[in-house]
Amino acid sequence: MTHSNQARSPGVPDESTNALVIYGGGGHGKAIIELVRALGIYRLVGVVDDGLPVGSTILGLPVLGGANILAALAEQGVRQIVNAVGGIGNVAVRQKVFDEIARAGLVCPTLVHPTAFVEASACLEQGIQILAQSYVSSSARIGFGTLINAGVVVSHECMIGQIVNLSPGAMLAGGVILEDFVQVGMGVTINLGIRIGQGARIGNSATVKKDVPAGQVVRAGTIWPIPDPTFSERRS
Repeated sequence: MTHSNQARSPGVPDESTNALVIYGGGGHGKAIIELVRALGIYRLVGVVDDGLPVGSTILGLPVLGGANILAALAEQGVRQIVNAVGGIGNVAVRQKVFDEIARAGLVCPTLVHPTAFVEASACLEQGIQILAQSYVSSSARIGFGTLINAGVVVSHECMIGQIVNLSPGAMLAGGVILEDFVQVGMGVTINLGIRIGQGARIGNSATVKKDVPAGQVVRAGTIWPIPDPTFSERRS
Protein backbone atom coordinates (compact mmCIF):
# COMPACT_ATOMS: atom_id res chain seq x y z
CA MET A 1 0.00 0.00 0.00
CA THR A 2 1.46 3.34 -1.05
CA HIS A 3 1.14 6.62 0.76
CA SER A 4 -0.71 8.18 -2.19
CA ASN A 5 -3.66 5.80 -1.98
CA GLN A 6 -3.65 5.19 1.78
CA ALA A 7 -7.23 5.31 3.08
CA ARG A 8 -7.92 7.61 6.00
CA SER A 9 -7.26 5.79 9.27
CA PRO A 10 -10.22 5.55 11.63
CA GLY A 11 -10.46 8.44 14.04
CA VAL A 12 -7.72 10.54 12.43
CA PRO A 13 -8.70 14.22 12.13
CA ASP A 14 -7.86 16.45 9.18
CA GLU A 15 -6.29 19.05 11.48
CA SER A 16 -5.72 18.70 15.21
CA THR A 17 -2.88 20.23 17.17
CA ASN A 18 -3.35 17.81 20.07
CA ALA A 19 -3.75 14.59 18.07
CA LEU A 20 -1.20 12.02 19.19
CA VAL A 21 -0.20 8.56 17.93
CA ILE A 22 1.64 5.90 19.91
CA TYR A 23 4.37 3.98 18.05
CA GLY A 24 4.61 0.56 19.69
CA GLY A 25 1.89 -1.56 21.25
CA GLY A 26 3.94 -3.65 23.66
CA GLY A 27 4.32 -3.32 27.42
CA HIS A 28 6.00 0.07 27.28
CA GLY A 29 3.40 1.25 24.79
CA LYS A 30 0.66 0.45 27.29
CA ALA A 31 2.47 2.42 30.00
CA ILE A 32 2.73 5.40 27.65
CA ILE A 33 -0.97 5.21 26.77
CA GLU A 34 -1.80 5.37 30.48
CA LEU A 35 0.61 8.30 30.95
CA VAL A 36 -0.95 10.26 28.09
CA ARG A 37 -4.44 9.64 29.42
CA ALA A 38 -3.36 10.81 32.87
CA LEU A 39 -2.13 14.09 31.36
CA GLY A 40 -5.50 14.74 29.73
CA ILE A 41 -4.17 17.17 27.13
CA TYR A 42 -3.79 15.00 24.02
CA ARG A 43 -6.32 13.26 21.79
CA LEU A 44 -5.07 9.72 21.32
CA VAL A 45 -5.66 8.59 17.75
CA GLY A 46 -4.28 5.07 17.72
CA VAL A 47 -1.25 2.81 17.74
CA VAL A 48 1.32 2.17 15.02
CA ASP A 49 2.99 -1.22 15.23
CA ASP A 50 4.46 -3.39 12.46
CA GLY A 51 3.78 -6.59 14.36
CA LEU A 52 0.09 -6.17 15.22
CA PRO A 53 -2.93 -6.69 12.97
CA VAL A 54 -4.68 -3.57 11.73
CA GLY A 55 -7.98 -3.08 13.54
CA SER A 56 -6.94 -4.84 16.72
CA THR A 57 -6.94 -2.75 19.88
CA ILE A 58 -4.46 -1.86 22.63
CA LEU A 59 -6.14 -0.53 25.78
CA GLY A 60 -9.05 0.53 23.61
CA LEU A 61 -6.95 2.24 20.92
CA PRO A 62 -7.08 0.92 17.36
CA VAL A 63 -3.96 -0.37 15.64
CA LEU A 64 -3.72 1.81 12.52
CA GLY A 65 -0.92 -0.01 10.70
CA GLY A 66 2.87 -0.13 10.57
CA ALA A 67 5.63 2.36 9.86
CA ASN A 68 4.49 2.67 6.24
CA ILE A 69 1.47 4.79 7.31
CA LEU A 70 3.47 7.49 9.16
CA ALA A 71 3.64 9.87 6.20
CA ALA A 72 -0.08 9.41 5.53
CA LEU A 73 -0.86 10.26 9.14
CA ALA A 74 1.13 13.47 8.78
CA GLU A 75 -0.81 14.33 5.63
CA GLN A 76 -4.06 13.84 7.54
CA GLY A 77 -3.11 16.37 10.21
CA VAL A 78 -1.37 14.31 12.86
CA ARG A 79 1.80 16.11 13.95
CA GLN A 80 2.85 14.33 17.15
CA ILE A 81 3.87 10.77 17.93
CA VAL A 82 5.43 8.98 20.88
CA ASN A 83 8.18 6.41 20.44
CA ALA A 84 6.96 3.68 22.80
CA VAL A 85 9.51 1.10 21.67
CA GLY A 86 11.69 0.71 24.76
CA GLY A 87 14.68 -0.86 23.06
CA ILE A 88 16.13 -2.23 26.29
CA GLY A 89 18.93 -4.61 25.31
CA ASN A 90 19.04 -3.25 21.75
CA VAL A 91 19.06 0.53 21.55
CA ALA A 92 19.28 0.38 17.74
CA VAL A 93 15.60 -0.63 17.63
CA ARG A 94 14.55 2.56 19.43
CA GLN A 95 16.91 4.65 17.29
CA LYS A 96 15.38 3.19 14.11
CA VAL A 97 11.90 4.26 15.21
CA PHE A 98 13.09 7.82 15.83
CA ASP A 99 14.62 7.86 12.34
CA GLU A 100 11.34 6.69 10.77
CA ILE A 101 9.41 9.33 12.70
CA ALA A 102 11.78 12.09 11.54
CA ARG A 103 11.53 10.99 7.90
CA ALA A 104 7.74 11.25 8.11
CA GLY A 105 7.97 14.82 9.41
CA LEU A 106 6.40 14.03 12.79
CA VAL A 107 7.63 15.30 16.15
CA CYS A 108 7.90 13.67 19.57
CA PRO A 109 6.60 15.66 22.53
CA THR A 110 8.18 15.39 25.96
CA LEU A 111 5.86 13.60 28.38
CA VAL A 112 6.10 13.89 32.16
CA HIS A 113 3.73 11.80 34.29
CA PRO A 114 1.64 13.89 36.72
CA THR A 115 3.19 12.06 39.68
CA ALA A 116 6.77 12.72 38.55
CA PHE A 117 8.58 15.88 39.63
CA VAL A 118 11.03 17.90 37.55
CA GLU A 119 12.78 20.88 39.13
CA ALA A 120 12.39 24.21 37.34
CA SER A 121 16.13 24.48 36.67
CA ALA A 122 16.29 21.11 34.89
CA CYS A 123 16.52 21.18 31.08
CA LEU A 124 14.55 18.66 29.03
CA GLU A 125 14.99 18.19 25.29
CA GLN A 126 12.37 16.87 22.88
CA GLY A 127 10.97 13.35 22.97
CA ILE A 128 11.75 12.58 26.61
CA GLN A 129 9.45 10.31 28.64
CA ILE A 130 9.41 10.55 32.44
CA LEU A 131 7.19 7.94 34.07
CA ALA A 132 5.39 7.81 37.40
CA GLN A 133 7.09 8.70 40.69
CA SER A 134 10.40 9.75 39.11
CA TYR A 135 12.42 12.79 40.17
CA VAL A 136 14.71 15.02 38.11
CA SER A 137 16.72 17.36 40.30
CA SER A 138 18.25 20.82 39.97
CA SER A 139 20.26 21.76 36.86
CA ALA A 140 20.01 18.26 35.38
CA ARG A 141 20.08 18.09 31.58
CA ILE A 142 18.24 15.30 29.77
CA GLY A 143 18.91 14.63 26.08
CA PHE A 144 16.59 13.89 23.18
CA GLY A 145 14.55 10.69 23.30
CA THR A 146 15.66 9.57 26.74
CA LEU A 147 13.36 7.29 28.71
CA ILE A 148 13.22 7.76 32.49
CA ASN A 149 11.11 4.90 33.72
CA ALA A 150 9.10 4.67 36.95
CA GLY A 151 10.71 5.48 40.29
CA VAL A 152 14.00 6.80 38.92
CA VAL A 153 16.05 9.47 40.72
CA VAL A 154 18.22 11.79 38.60
CA SER A 155 20.09 13.96 41.10
CA HIS A 156 21.41 17.50 40.75
CA GLU A 157 23.59 18.43 37.77
CA CYS A 158 23.38 15.07 36.05
CA MET A 159 24.03 15.19 32.30
CA ILE A 160 22.18 12.56 30.29
CA GLY A 161 22.69 12.15 26.55
CA GLN A 162 20.42 11.11 23.71
CA ILE A 163 18.23 7.99 23.67
CA VAL A 164 19.34 6.80 27.10
CA ASN A 165 17.17 4.24 28.89
CA LEU A 166 16.87 4.41 32.69
CA SER A 167 14.93 1.39 33.96
CA PRO A 168 12.62 1.44 37.00
CA GLY A 169 14.27 2.26 40.30
CA ALA A 170 17.63 3.44 38.95
CA MET A 171 19.38 5.92 41.25
CA LEU A 172 21.85 8.51 39.92
CA ALA A 173 23.83 10.57 42.42
CA GLY A 174 24.78 14.18 41.67
CA GLY A 175 26.91 15.07 38.67
CA VAL A 176 26.58 11.71 36.91
CA ILE A 177 27.18 11.80 33.14
CA LEU A 178 25.49 9.25 30.90
CA GLU A 179 26.63 9.53 27.29
CA ASP A 180 24.38 8.76 24.31
CA PHE A 181 22.65 5.35 24.08
CA VAL A 182 23.54 4.20 27.59
CA GLN A 183 21.15 1.62 29.08
CA VAL A 184 20.75 1.36 32.84
CA GLY A 185 18.95 -1.59 34.41
CA MET A 186 16.46 -1.79 37.26
CA GLY A 187 17.65 -0.82 40.72
CA VAL A 188 21.09 0.35 39.59
CA THR A 189 23.04 2.77 41.81
CA ILE A 190 25.56 5.13 40.18
CA ASN A 191 27.83 7.05 42.53
CA LEU A 192 28.62 10.78 42.58
CA GLY A 193 30.32 12.24 39.52
CA ILE A 194 30.60 9.00 37.55
CA ARG A 195 30.76 9.03 33.73
CA ILE A 196 29.21 6.16 31.76
CA GLY A 197 30.56 5.97 28.21
CA GLN A 198 28.48 5.87 25.04
CA GLY A 199 26.52 2.69 24.50
CA ALA A 200 27.48 1.09 27.81
CA ARG A 201 24.97 -1.23 29.49
CA ILE A 202 24.55 -1.51 33.24
CA GLY A 203 22.77 -4.65 34.45
CA ASN A 204 19.99 -4.79 37.02
CA SER A 205 20.97 -3.94 40.63
CA ALA A 206 24.61 -3.18 39.75
CA THR A 207 26.53 -0.56 41.75
CA VAL A 208 28.86 1.71 39.78
CA LYS A 209 31.71 3.30 41.75
CA LYS A 210 34.08 4.35 38.94
CA ASP A 211 33.76 5.50 35.32
CA VAL A 212 32.58 2.92 32.79
CA PRO A 213 34.17 2.90 29.30
CA ALA A 214 32.08 3.22 26.14
CA GLY A 215 30.46 -0.04 25.10
CA GLN A 216 31.25 -1.78 28.38
CA VAL A 217 28.74 -4.23 29.87
CA VAL A 218 28.45 -4.23 33.67
CA ARG A 219 26.81 -7.46 34.72
CA ALA A 220 23.67 -7.55 36.84
CA GLY A 221 24.19 -7.57 40.58
CA THR A 222 27.89 -6.72 40.43
CA ILE A 223 30.02 -3.85 41.70
CA TRP A 224 32.01 -1.85 39.16
CA PRO A 225 34.96 -1.92 38.90
CA ILE A 226 35.27 -5.65 39.38
CA PRO A 227 37.55 -6.27 42.36
CA ASP A 228 40.99 -7.72 41.59
CA PRO A 229 40.80 -11.30 42.97
CA THR A 230 44.56 -11.34 43.56
CA PHE A 231 44.52 -8.21 45.73
CA SER A 232 43.62 -9.98 48.97
CA GLU A 233 46.10 -12.74 48.19
CA ARG A 234 48.92 -10.22 47.77
CA ARG A 235 48.08 -8.67 51.15
CA SER A 236 47.93 -12.01 53.02
